[in-house]
Amino acid sequence: MAGDRPTFSRRSTFRSRSPATNARLEANKKYTYAAIFLVISLISFTVQTELAAYIQHGLGWNKAYCMLYLTHGSWTLLWPLQLAFLRLRKLEQPWPQFWRRHVWLVRTTAQMVERQELDIPRSAALHSPWPYLVRTTAMVTISLTVAGLSWYLAVSMTTPSDLTAIYNCSAFFAYAFSVPLLKERLRLDKSVAVAVAIIGVLVVAYGDSKDFTTTSAAEASNRFLGNLIIGVGSVLYGLYEVLYKRFACPPEGTSAGRGMVFANTFGSCIGLFTVLVLWVPLPILHVLGWETFELPTGQAAWLLFLSVLANMTFSGSFLVLISLTSPVLSSVAALLTIFIVAIVDWFWTGVPLSAAAVFGGLLIIVAFGMLSWSTWREMAEDERNRREVDFSGDDDVDDSDKDDD
Repeated sequence: MAGDRPTFSRRSTFRSRSPATNARLEANKKYTYAAIFLVISLISFTVQTELAAYIQHGLGWNKAYCMLYLTHGSWTLLWPLQLAFLRLRKLEQPWPQFWRRHVWLVRTTAQMVERQELDIPRSAALHSPWPYLVRTTAMVTISLTVAGLSWYLAVSMTTPSDLTAIYNCSAFFAYAFSVPLLKERLRLDKSVAVAVAIIGVLVVAYGDSKDFTTTSAAEASNRFLGNLIIGVGSVLYGLYEVLYKRFACPPEGTSAGRGMVFANTFGSCIGLFTVLVLWVPLPILHVLGWETFELPTGQAAWLLFLSVLANMTFSGSFLVLISLTSPVLSSVAALLTIFIVAIVDWFWTGVPLSAAAVFGGLLIIVAFGMLSWSTWREMAEDERNRREVDFSGDDDVDDSDKDDD
């Protein structure tokens, strides 16, 4: 009889394996998802960078804060787009059931984020996580906005070499902040990888630079101020990545699917905070004459739309990447865009890469490989040491956990 046949659930299949095997499978799953979102983030960042540069310099629409506001405000769409994608994968489910499960998933994940615990006791299950989420969104968004604005302010004050080198030192600050805030262990292999990445950036930025011999005294003074501004931005961007990981990501041991869903949900929170709160400087800048408010038209408008769309894609992918791995690995991964943008410029302008650009790019690639291997070992080690790992249905992207009833 069919009813006498034994049934094997995914839970029983996973639990029949050794803890080491389960740990390796979970680490591999996270790294597979991370690799996919890394590729998406690199491509979208390259597109956004090329379009933004052309809009500002080629078309003359140089509105730093307005571009920042529109770009970060577009993140609001991350959650609705994610919800539509998940719904398409579950069309057979009635909408009320689908919606109830999704809200339950986001709410319980937010509780896990607030408590930094995988198991939420019944006494805490009724506690609303939304006030915590609002406070965290404000803190992370302000740090991100100031860091991003510093880049736009410094771009006309200092040299491209200084801008690239100093801003991308955020990888170092991400590692520095990870030690006290994430309780990350100081590891020799990670420290060496970050150092190699920074050296690679410096080689790319200054390998063929002639700025030092052609700079007047007035330009040098302006350049120094620009370097100070972008230095503050570099520190704050590294801090933003660590703050996001510490206060807005589920604890280690959370399934990859749950982490990805919450990453895009929090990205929408950042976008919503930007839209509702950070419009305030726009009229102030307009009245003071520092940045006249003027929406782009024609070709600039269409290219800005594509640039904003590319940045939204990059940001959603980057938040997922940090959630699945670490701020340090994500920062060094972002440095790969320096080499990719240089290659795109080569094909776009016909000017070949310099020896310094090639050598520096190779150093960044080597550093990323070293850090990837170190992070993978660390993730597998953490999974292996964890007493209980939940391999229930929530490890799928749409999360098929039981209903809250």
